[in-house]
Amino acid sequence: MTPTACRERGIALVIVLWLTIMLTVIAGGFAFAMRNEAVAARNALALAQAREAADGAIDRTAFELSRPRFATAWGSDGQAHAWREGDVSIVASAVDESARIDLNAASEALLRGLFENVGGVDREAATRIVDAIQDWKDADDLRRPNGAEEADYRSAGRTYKPANTPFETVSELARVLGVTPTVYARVVGSLTVQSRQPGINSALAPREVLLAIPNVTPEQVDAFLAQRSEALAAKLPAPAFAPALAFVAGAVPVWRIHAVATTPDGVTFARDAVVRPSGDPRRPLLTLVWQEGSTEGVPPLAASAPSTTPAGPTPGTK
Repeated sequence: MTPTACRERGIALVIVLWLTIMLTVIAGGFAFAMRNEAVAARNALALAQAREAADGAIDRTAFELSRPRFATAWGSDGQAHAWREGDVSIVASAVDESARIDLNAASEALLRGLFENVGGVDREAATRIVDAIQDWKDADDLRRPNGAEEADYRSAGRTYKPANTPFETVSELARVLGVTPTVYARVVGSLTVQSRQPGINSALAPREVLLAIPNVTPEQVDAFLAQRSEALAAKLPAPAFAPALAFVAGAVPVWRIHAVATTPDGVTFARDAVVRPSGDPRRPLLTLVWQEGSTEGVPPLAASAPSTTPAGPTPGTK
């Protein structure tokens, strides 16, 4: 074989090797991409399954709360109910909306206590925020002593003015002059616009809401919460909380429901909703809030955990 022929065969061998390497890389990349697409498709399917299960859990919880009261009936007391729909684990709980402070109906003293004791501002700043809240929702343009009307918002560089109507959502509070993102984040979980109660239901209210009561101390709140937990564990009525007697609100038929669904491969979805009976048999429940919820702080059900609530029908409520 001539030297030229040897060189040509060597070049051809190198080309074949390079082509083989390139095809291997392309095939590997294609296989990797297909694997990623398959994983993404499985995750999307699992997320859709978890979302549908959580939505169904909202419906079922609302249905259970609407049933006649009897010993084993579900209550809007925050107690968690766990069950399975097929291989999906579900945990749902409901709390009466009177456990929160109504932004439109609450007394100024209660709102001031919330911003001072939970929002972390001093009394002067809390007073300014409460006056600004009142100016935001009242129908006139008269500025309260420490409040804010249109001219104050313009001076602060805001491109909007007070609505001069009651708050439609709690998120609207973030637009009120003096409510910083930090303060808003601290108080938003304690507020509602759905209860229409001037006070709070101390039998259900969380710690942050109880801390808003004027002149209450954290030690008093913690002691009461311990007593309340003991009473509920013994299936007894919650004890009275003396500092809250001036801010009493009874239960209202408005329920905040939190549902979390977890698929076998660990995909989790949470749904939050606020619903109330409508009185219309054609549409028995009205959905006031419907949003994705947080899964933080929710203990997952083990794959082998027994169901604490039997599965049942979940009539649609939306």
